[in-house]
This record gives sequence, C-alpha cells and structure tokens, in this order.
Amino acid sequence: MSKLKEYIIEFTGNEKQPENDEVTIEHIVEVMAKQFPELVIKIAEENWVNGYSQALKDVDYMNSKKNNEASEDVVEIDN
Repeated sequence: MSKLKEYIIEFTGNEKQPENDEVTIEHIVEVMAKQFPELVIKIAEENWVNGYSQALKDVDYMNSKKNNEASEDVVEIDN
C-alpha cells in the first residue's frame, strides 16, 4: 500500500467515521467530491466520453455485422 493510499483511507475514515471502521470506495468518492470537485468532475467527464465512444463503436460493429449477414443471405442464381 502506498503512502498516498494510506493517507486517503485515513483521511476519509476521519471525515466519514463509518460505524464499522471500514472505508469504502463510496466514502472516498464522497470525500474527494467534497475536497476536490474539479478532479471528480474531470474523471466523470472522461468516463462519460469513453462510454459514449464505446457505444458508438458497438453500434458500428453491430451494423457491420448485420450488413455482412444480410449479404451472406443473398443467393445469386446463374442462368
């Protein structure tokens, strides 16, 4: 465990003071959003852009697959 990770967990524990003394990712995100909102916003924006880009790639892939399957279904008849 790095010093930074230890510090973040300790800081979050002191801020949130969970009943069972377990710091969760949700606790860390809440504290980070309060302490560094600009960082959390950038991470959220990056995740949104990556998700949107992946969705567009998935649509292109499925359209390509559908077109390939449709062209395979075409039967040419030689006279």
